[in-house]
Amino acid sequence: MSLMKLLVVNGPNINMLGIREPEVYGNGTYIDLCNLVDNYCREKDIEVEFFQSNHEGDIIDIIQNAHDNFDGIIINPAAYTHTSIAILDALKAVDIPTVEVHISDVSKREDYRQVSFIRDYCKKSIMGFGFKGYLMAVDYFVELVKK
Repeated sequence: MSLMKLLVVNGPNINMLGIREPEVYGNGTYIDLCNLVDNYCREKDIEVEFFQSNHEGDIIDIIQNAHDNFDGIIINPAAYTHTSIAILDALKAVDIPTVEVHISDVSKREDYRQVSFIRDYCKKSIMGFGFKGYLMAVDYFVELVKK
């Protein structure tokens, strides 16, 4: 039996990694990101599932379906970070410990990226570490289990 089960949720345009603004997001692809996190989780005996959608309702559905099925959520809502109260409400409804991750440092970007509707709900927010931020989120959950 694994240590825990994590759901990694990625929002709009994350599927375009490696193509979209490589100067901001790097050259790694979405598949590279998933493989990196999957391998890291395997080393730590953690089950992980990945989900990416460009559609807000699909993201809400996957969060709702996570209820009683996952020990933690790692979420990069991407542009929905700054617009979606519905994603926040879904996270609150399932009450699963959640870590917010952003590949870029949104605090140093455009004014409209300064608001995160989910940040206050999340146990931790990690930004500006590229793909490594997802691994840092996994480590957060490992430490949480140890406590």
